[in-house]
Amino acid sequence: MRVQTIFFGSAFGLAVGSNEKEPAPRFSATTTTGEKFTNRTIQGKVALFEFWTTWCGYCADEAAFVDKIGKELAAKGLILLAIDVGESKKTVKKYLEQHPRDCKIVLMEDTNLAAMYQATVYPHLRGD
Repeated sequence: MRVQTIFFGSAFGLAVGSNEKEPAPRFSATTTTGEKFTNRTIQGKVALFEFWTTWCGYCADEAAFVDKIGKELAAKGLILLAIDVGESKKTVKKYLEQHPRDCKIVLMEDTNLAAMYQATVYPHLRGD
């Protein structure tokens, strides 16, 4: 099964996976609203996985841009999943009340994507 995936880690840039000879890794993800996604449900579509955290300033800065891409390209079949990595549901909910997103939010406890793509490092500001 060929699935076009795009991974977006804040301030890391874009990486596109399109090797037709390799099957996409099996994944499952459930959004905070209960919508479920797997390889089968996104077959034939392009998926953008954004890995983010509430404490990442770059993530916050890029959120509106990523949401805009998701909204503009949804009619063409793009599926945008914003995957919060390593934070509790309570933390994410509180953050989203103050900083709403216009996309599908997935918590790390509801997917294997963060582990699969080793989304464990985020940019941070250093005080020199």
